[in-house]
Amino acid sequence: MVIDIWRVVLSAGLVAGVAVVPQASSSAAEEAAGYERIVNGDFSAGGGEPWWAGANTRASVTGGEYCVDVTGGTANGYDALSGQNGVPYEAGQTYTMKFDARAVVEQRISAVAGESVAPYRQLARTDVAITPAKQTFTLTFQSTVDFPAAGNGQFAFWFGGQSFDNTICVDNVSLAGGVLPPPGVEPAGPLRVNQVGYVPGLPKQASLATGSATPLTWTLRDGAGTSVTTGQTTPKGHDAASNENVHVIDFSSYDRPGGGYTLSVGADVSHPFDISANAMTGLRSDSLAFFYHQRSGTPIEARYVGAEYARPAGHMNVAPNRGDDDVPCRAGLECGYTLDVRGGWYDAGDHGKYVVNGGIAAWQLQNAYERAALLGDKAALGDGTLAVPERSNGVPDVLDEARWELEFLVSMQVPDGRPLAGMAHHKIHDEQWTGLPTLPHEDAQPRRLSAPSTAATLNLAAVAAQASRLWAPYDAAFAARALSAAEKAYAAAKAHPGMIADPDDGIGGGSYSDPTVTDEFYWAAAELYVTTGRYRTDVTNSPLFGGKSFNARGFDWGATGALGDVSLVLTPRDVPTAPIRSAIVTTADAHLATMASAGHPAPYRTGDGGYEWGSNGLVANNGMVLGLAHDLTRAAKYRDGAFATMDYLLGRNPVGFSYVSGWGDRPVRNVHHRHWANQLAPSLPTAPPGVLSGGPNSALQDPVAQRLLPGCAPQRCWVDHIEAYSLNEVTVNWNSAFAWLSNWVAEHSAPPPTAANCQVTYTASTWQTGLTGALTVKNTGTTAWDGWALTFAFDGEERITQGWNATWSQTGAAVRAGNAPWNARIAPGASVSIGFNADGTGAHRSPAEFAVDGGRCAP
Repeated sequence: MVIDIWRVVLSAGLVAGVAVVPQASSSAAEEAAGYERIVNGDFSAGGGEPWWAGANTRASVTGGEYCVDVTGGTANGYDALSGQNGVPYEAGQTYTMKFDARAVVEQRISAVAGESVAPYRQLARTDVAITPAKQTFTLTFQSTVDFPAAGNGQFAFWFGGQSFDNTICVDNVSLAGGVLPPPGVEPAGPLRVNQVGYVPGLPKQASLATGSATPLTWTLRDGAGTSVTTGQTTPKGHDAASNENVHVIDFSSYDRPGGGYTLSVGADVSHPFDISANAMTGLRSDSLAFFYHQRSGTPIEARYVGAEYARPAGHMNVAPNRGDDDVPCRAGLECGYTLDVRGGWYDAGDHGKYVVNGGIAAWQLQNAYERAALLGDKAALGDGTLAVPERSNGVPDVLDEARWELEFLVSMQVPDGRPLAGMAHHKIHDEQWTGLPTLPHEDAQPRRLSAPSTAATLNLAAVAAQASRLWAPYDAAFAARALSAAEKAYAAAKAHPGMIADPDDGIGGGSYSDPTVTDEFYWAAAELYVTTGRYRTDVTNSPLFGGKSFNARGFDWGATGALGDVSLVLTPRDVPTAPIRSAIVTTADAHLATMASAGHPAPYRTGDGGYEWGSNGLVANNGMVLGLAHDLTRAAKYRDGAFATMDYLLGRNPVGFSYVSGWGDRPVRNVHHRHWANQLAPSLPTAPPGVLSGGPNSALQDPVAQRLLPGCAPQRCWVDHIEAYSLNEVTVNWNSAFAWLSNWVAEHSAPPPTAANCQVTYTASTWQTGLTGALTVKNTGTTAWDGWALTFAFDGEERITQGWNATWSQTGAAVRAGNAPWNARIAPGASVSIGFNADGTGAHRSPAEFAVDGGRCAP
């Protein structure tokens, strides 16, 4: 969620491509009617966005004016630029350029309307002499070129070509004209589908935006264009999130695998999609590959990512880099030391590294493995499953990737013997914002540490404690070092509980200020408790204990209490986890209710119905809650909700895009990123496959969004534009959420048969501190079972203490009963009776679902 305050266009300037327009006089020319094309031309908001300052310039808003310090000694006017991109022009339309300007020392400047990329065509240029007295300049011209609102049109001031340093201030900059209003949302076809695919045996739904109030006929066609099934749409009425009248198409009954399917209603045809159990399984590795691309301090090698995405190591003190090996604190802190903080992940599309964002992202990767090891398929995340340098080292690749970040987090601790020893610096990034595009090894900015913070320190404590238990089987020394860092950090945070990151520390990197750290204390205590068995009182005395962090909005870097709950419920010790289970299930039910009422279902709800910065990350995190609810209950509705979440992210949304690069017929391409910057520099690539866009943001917190999307409905406040950073940024913590969900979906993409060949009856006799369970398992099929395994999940704190007539085991809530040697064979129509005793307090509910050998049984 990093805001870039200045945008630098790395061009030589707007090289003259048409005849120079004569200098304008200070008297007003005939002004063109039309729309205002400049954003923030009066600088009344107090900031300079979206104006950028290029080489040899440094800009700020002072006294309501945009003032630029210009370095002297340049040869050409375009050697010192400041301007605004994405300015729309229409061929044949008239425009009036107007601005006020003054200078400390009299000089000539140029105001230029034209193109921001080669061949740098000019539409108009006025050369004026400015003096210490403010003057107003006006020019009317006619455009000869079309530049759409999301295109390469530019308005810029040329300040260079003089021998002396100077300060130039401009104000009331206007460019009015044209007949096309701001374009709003890019057109999207009315049929919205998961553009990647649907899984046989699971729900398959699409959305249709239509003015019709009555059902319409839909047709499903295969890849050859042959109709395979038809049906009627179900009208849902007005959908507030998209401001559309929406119908739902349900084709769940069609399960024949194949590629290139399309849905049609009348003349409208959807994007193509597959029906396949493997449709989305590749997202598991692509979403995790994002993190290797984001590594700092190491070359990104072609053998792992391909030649298009290979690059030298960034911030390694190789010119022009200043390097991350000897980084001082930022001005005013005077910490008295430097740190070697090489490594880690670049947080987003910029070159900053932030402990609070990296912390939740590393935790989520580690939790994906821990959950899979306890409840799922850990082999799918094992050694050799990712294209990373550490593959084939005997350690699960996802843990290797998380370690790359964890080593950086530990390096951010204040050294022993210093004031605040054990605390973690909040972040490290450039002194000033770098421009688009800038590859990491080309960044010439000085690097600086921000002050330590309690939130960053607790992130380190939580993630290092989690890593310690996961790494113990693979690297005992590292596990011990991680735990030592975690305990040192936790003690330091308790000694300094109120060190809040400065909310105004947002130059060169995002502030990531979090005024409330109760959640981080709870999270860190929970991870330390699960790993060590100590810190129990810190967990149970927290006001957040018992699942109180789960809510309809979801968790993120600033709201981390739910992370501690997840670890507690997956790896319980001797604290009651029934309230946590209940909170997860209740929250998942609320998500399902929200989705059931939506035209384009997403598990996300805010108080005012708006969508916020990084909404897709919250959607993915809430998809994780749905997945966990299924893990805890085995209820199919939560599995279906997790898959519907993927439908939304992969194209079943009002903008008609897959929000994941490289996946779908119309995937996001132009994410906000400094080296996946093809939109600005054709020699650079677009985003690699598996990168999640931040998604709709109805607050429109960047100038491109404000220019293009005024009045947009919440789910339609998005555009695929590299400079729309409040909509189309990428971050490690959004991709970690998507990676967790992608892994879960891949694991559940082979749905078990329903009620095929087994039936289970269950009864329980309870007392104050436990129960006895009795089960009868019947073979309802036509062939004998030669060996069998029954699985189910408890809904509360029950722990099996004794079992009979089967081999019993339990991991968390999940229970497995395998056959004994003498009852392995069960003939058709025959049954076996088994039972158990269990400890547990509170109300006992019968398990929601039973399965034999993976197949769900009839009740």
